[in-house]
Amino acid sequence: MEKSIETIWKQGFLDNNAMVAPKLNNLYNQKSIHIIDKFKRMFKINLNALVIFSFVVLVASFFVKIPVMGVLMFILLNVIVIVNKKLFKGLSTIDKNVSSYQYLKSFDAWMKSQIAVNYKMSRYIYPYIFIAMVSGFWFSTPFQESLDRILGNHEVYYLFGIPVFWVLAMVVIIILLAIFGGRIYKWDLNIVYGRILKKLDELITDMEDLRA
Repeated sequence: MEKSIETIWKQGFLDNNAMVAPKLNNLYNQKSIHIIDKFKRMFKINLNALVIFSFVVLVASFFVKIPVMGVLMFILLNVIVIVNKKLFKGLSTIDKNVSSYQYLKSFDAWMKSQIAVNYKMSRYIYPYIFIAMVSGFWFSTPFQESLDRILGNHEVYYLFGIPVFWVLAMVVIIILLAIFGGRIYKWDLNIVYGRILKKLDELITDMEDLRA
């Protein structure tokens, strides 16, 4: 009775003496390296894009007369880059000479650690972005003039020169961003790296099935 392809692959993957084992192991090694190399390229590109974008925002903010927002965003984006560059160095510790399965498991562990760090940071990042935007407009002379004209026709409660209900609304938004910041990050992560993460999970699952 002929063996199924699944049986041949399983025996070849587990038995180093089987003739198909080297080919199968090489196939998984190639797939593993391809996925991780693709992630590295995308990660580097995204970090470089953040640096470039931070300078664009900084310069543009002075032209549109909201420099406070530009400076705050510049600081934030570069802090994110610095933190993730330090995390990225952890990939260099992964040994490519081990089996493809061990290689992928090490990468998966690093990935989860990196995601966990950014997940925690996101609870502060998104509220910070909102505060930076509000501060930029608040300290903008053109915005202040427009705001005075708008509020001049309405009864507004002030406390130390600050519209109370506006501040309360902003506080609520900041709290919501802090609460849902992690979910927003996961959504962003899925858009950028979703396909790679899915392929990584599928490849690890396939290899574990073969090893079972």
